[in-house]
Amino acid sequence: MNNLLTRCILILSTLLLTSACSVFYDKHVQWQTAKPDVFPVLYATGFAPISIQKSAHETQRMLMAIKASKIAAYAELAEQVYGQQVTGKVTMADLLIEDQHLTASVQGIIRGAKVVKSYPVGDIYTTELQLDFTDVYNIYQANQNRKEIKAVTHF
Repeated sequence: MNNLLTRCILILSTLLLTSACSVFYDKHVQWQTAKPDVFPVLYATGFAPISIQKSAHETQRMLMAIKASKIAAYAELAEQVYGQQVTGKVTMADLLIEDQHLTASVQGIIRGAKVVKSYPVGDIYTTELQLDFTDVYNIYQANQNRKEIKAVTHF
Protein backbone atom coordinates (compact mmCIF):
# COMPACT_ATOMS: atom_id res chain seq x y z
CA MET A 1 0.00 0.00 0.00
CA ASN A 2 2.76 2.39 0.96
CA ASN A 3 4.69 1.42 -2.16
CA LEU A 4 1.62 2.11 -4.34
CA LEU A 5 1.17 5.57 -2.75
CA THR A 6 4.83 6.41 -3.33
CA ARG A 7 4.57 5.24 -6.92
CA CYS A 8 1.45 7.39 -7.57
CA ILE A 9 3.11 10.45 -6.06
CA LEU A 10 6.19 9.85 -8.19
CA ILE A 11 4.12 9.48 -11.39
CA LEU A 12 2.04 12.58 -10.62
CA SER A 13 5.15 14.61 -9.84
CA THR A 14 6.76 13.52 -13.11
CA LEU A 15 3.64 14.45 -15.08
CA LEU A 16 3.40 17.85 -13.40
CA LEU A 17 7.05 18.65 -13.99
CA THR A 18 7.00 17.66 -17.65
CA SER A 19 3.75 19.50 -18.34
CA ALA A 20 5.00 22.58 -16.45
CA CYS A 21 8.01 22.78 -18.75
CA SER A 22 5.76 23.26 -21.75
CA VAL A 23 4.53 26.67 -20.52
CA PHE A 24 8.03 28.10 -20.91
CA TYR A 25 8.39 28.98 -24.57
CA ASP A 26 9.86 31.77 -26.63
CA LYS A 27 7.86 34.48 -28.34
CA HIS A 28 8.42 37.16 -30.96
CA VAL A 29 6.66 40.52 -30.58
CA GLN A 30 5.95 42.76 -33.58
CA TRP A 31 5.36 46.44 -32.87
CA GLN A 32 3.42 49.12 -34.72
CA THR A 33 3.13 52.81 -33.98
CA ALA A 34 -0.05 54.02 -32.25
CA LYS A 35 -1.69 57.15 -33.68
CA PRO A 36 -4.46 58.97 -31.79
CA ASP A 37 -7.85 59.35 -33.49
CA VAL A 38 -8.20 63.09 -32.86
CA PHE A 39 -5.61 65.85 -32.50
CA PRO A 40 -6.63 69.04 -30.65
CA VAL A 41 -5.58 72.53 -31.71
CA LEU A 42 -4.75 75.01 -28.93
CA TYR A 43 -4.65 78.80 -29.20
CA ALA A 44 -2.90 81.28 -26.93
CA THR A 45 -2.54 85.05 -26.88
CA GLY A 46 0.27 87.03 -25.27
CA PHE A 47 0.26 90.75 -24.49
CA ALA A 48 3.05 93.19 -23.64
CA PRO A 49 2.99 96.98 -23.13
CA ILE A 50 5.21 98.92 -25.53
CA SER A 51 5.77 102.24 -23.73
CA ILE A 52 7.10 100.80 -20.45
CA GLN A 53 9.79 98.63 -22.05
CA LYS A 54 13.20 99.64 -20.71
CA SER A 55 14.78 101.42 -23.66
CA ALA A 56 15.22 105.03 -24.76
CA HIS A 57 14.51 104.16 -28.41
CA GLU A 58 10.96 103.66 -29.63
CA THR A 59 11.97 100.96 -32.14
CA GLN A 60 13.83 99.03 -29.45
CA ARG A 61 10.79 99.22 -27.13
CA MET A 62 8.61 97.85 -29.95
CA LEU A 63 10.99 94.94 -30.58
CA MET A 64 11.15 94.18 -26.85
CA ALA A 65 7.34 94.21 -26.62
CA ILE A 66 7.10 91.86 -29.61
CA LYS A 67 9.44 89.41 -27.89
CA ALA A 68 7.69 89.77 -24.51
CA SER A 69 4.24 89.16 -26.03
CA LYS A 70 5.54 86.04 -27.79
CA ILE A 71 7.01 84.71 -24.53
CA ALA A 72 3.70 85.43 -22.75
CA ALA A 73 1.81 83.51 -25.45
CA TYR A 74 4.19 80.54 -25.08
CA ALA A 75 3.66 80.61 -21.30
CA GLU A 76 -0.10 80.47 -21.87
CA LEU A 77 0.33 77.48 -24.20
CA ALA A 78 2.49 75.75 -21.60
CA GLU A 79 -0.25 76.30 -19.01
CA GLN A 80 -2.80 74.69 -21.33
CA VAL A 81 -0.56 71.71 -22.12
CA TYR A 82 1.05 71.02 -18.72
CA GLY A 83 -1.25 72.77 -16.24
CA GLN A 84 -0.22 75.22 -13.60
CA GLN A 85 1.25 74.44 -10.21
CA VAL A 86 -0.28 76.59 -7.49
CA THR A 87 1.21 76.83 -4.01
CA GLY A 88 -0.40 78.65 -1.12
CA LYS A 89 0.72 79.54 2.39
CA VAL A 90 -1.14 81.27 5.22
CA THR A 91 0.51 82.34 8.48
CA MET A 92 -1.67 82.84 11.55
CA ALA A 93 -0.96 84.32 14.96
CA ASP A 94 -3.53 84.45 17.74
CA LEU A 95 -6.19 83.15 15.33
CA LEU A 96 -5.64 86.12 13.01
CA ILE A 97 -4.24 85.83 9.49
CA GLU A 98 -0.88 87.51 9.57
CA ASP A 99 0.50 86.76 6.12
CA GLN A 100 -0.84 85.12 2.99
CA HIS A 101 1.16 84.02 -0.08
CA LEU A 102 0.03 82.46 -3.32
CA THR A 103 2.44 81.50 -6.09
CA ALA A 104 1.87 79.88 -9.46
CA SER A 105 4.34 78.37 -11.89
CA VAL A 106 4.41 76.43 -15.13
CA GLN A 107 7.22 74.44 -16.69
CA GLY A 108 7.34 72.59 -19.98
CA ILE A 109 8.62 72.45 -23.52
CA ILE A 110 6.43 73.63 -26.39
CA ARG A 111 7.34 72.28 -29.82
CA GLY A 112 5.51 72.94 -33.07
CA ALA A 113 3.71 76.19 -32.16
CA LYS A 114 3.15 78.69 -34.94
CA VAL A 115 2.66 82.45 -34.77
CA VAL A 116 -0.78 83.15 -36.26
CA LYS A 117 -0.74 86.94 -35.83
CA SER A 118 1.54 89.53 -34.29
CA TYR A 119 0.30 93.13 -34.14
CA PRO A 120 0.12 96.30 -32.00
CA VAL A 121 -3.18 97.47 -30.51
CA GLY A 122 -2.62 100.95 -29.14
CA ASP A 123 0.21 100.71 -26.60
CA ILE A 124 -0.07 96.90 -26.32
CA TYR A 125 1.67 94.43 -28.59
CA THR A 126 -0.26 91.19 -29.15
CA THR A 127 0.96 87.81 -30.37
CA GLU A 128 -1.39 84.92 -31.19
CA LEU A 129 -0.03 81.36 -31.30
CA GLN A 130 -1.51 78.10 -32.51
CA LEU A 131 -0.41 74.62 -31.43
CA ASP A 132 -1.75 71.85 -33.64
CA PHE A 133 -1.14 68.49 -31.98
CA THR A 134 -0.89 66.84 -35.41
CA ASP A 135 2.40 68.73 -35.80
CA VAL A 136 3.45 67.83 -32.24
CA TYR A 137 2.71 64.15 -32.92
CA ASN A 138 4.79 64.22 -36.11
CA ILE A 139 7.69 65.91 -34.31
CA TYR A 140 7.73 63.30 -31.55
CA GLN A 141 7.37 60.44 -34.03
CA ALA A 142 10.46 61.71 -35.84
CA ASN A 143 12.41 61.87 -32.55
CA GLN A 144 11.33 58.66 -30.84
CA ASN A 145 9.61 55.49 -31.90
CA ARG A 146 6.65 55.11 -29.54
CA LYS A 147 5.04 51.81 -30.40
CA GLU A 148 2.38 49.33 -29.42
CA ILE A 149 2.19 45.57 -29.94
CA LYS A 150 1.07 44.57 -33.44
CA ALA A 151 1.36 40.79 -33.11
CA VAL A 152 2.90 38.15 -30.83
CA THR A 153 4.11 34.85 -32.27
CA HIS A 154 4.76 31.97 -29.87
CA PHE A 155 7.06 29.13 -30.81
